[in-house]
Amino acid sequence: MALTELYDNLFNHSIGQISQGDIEIDRRIDDQGDRRRGLTLLIKPSDEVKGQINLFQDEMRKIDAEQYYQPMTDLHVTVLSIISCYEGFDLNQVHVADFESVIADSIRDVPKTEFLFKGITSSRQAVMIQGFPTGDGLDRLRECLRKNFSSSGLQQSIDSRYKLTTAHMTSLRFRKELQSPAKFAERLEDFRTVEFGAMPIVSLDLVYNDWYQNSSIVQLLNRFTL
Repeated sequence: MALTELYDNLFNHSIGQISQGDIEIDRRIDDQGDRRRGLTLLIKPSDEVKGQINLFQDEMRKIDAEQYYQPMTDLHVTVLSIISCYEGFDLNQVHVADFESVIADSIRDVPKTEFLFKGITSSRQAVMIQGFPTGDGLDRLRECLRKNFSSSGLQQSIDSRYKLTTAHMTSLRFRKELQSPAKFAERLEDFRTVEFGAMPIVSLDLVYNDWYQNSSIVQLLNRFTL
């Protein structure tokens, strides 16, 4: 399924529910005792893209400031969740250098790729910025990582939740009931096709992270230059 169709299906399926306040609230966002941790390979957006997302968030805050707006420091595109977050995972359980070696081998022949971030999509849990990679570089990278980690014998849970095919950035998560559901949904419609900017993929970050990529918890383990 093409990315555009996938994003459209997500939005069309959820926007009516959001307009009625039929959302799924994340009860763990403010849980200081949340100990879910994992290993993720991700891409950080450019300052230009973050600036445009910040403007979008400001507009949504005017309608409902009680939701969780992803801080600019935490915005990211997930390349792959190598070890999906779970309670009890700690870095001392793995040898990070082994993971770094697999990633270094996997990125050698990846062609130059750019992202265009345009429009938003949504689910009953969150609102996402739509990302569109040029060419097949991201797909090739993911498949190479999947193949190499599968044969590595290392601890990993790639695709255990779902097979990642999108290039979105989560911008907003629902943590409370919507104050004005219809108005909130209507404002989302206004941003359906707004451009947030384009950027080349110049590096990948391997991080030890919590569920929300909170910068106060995330540890950068290695930055790979493409």
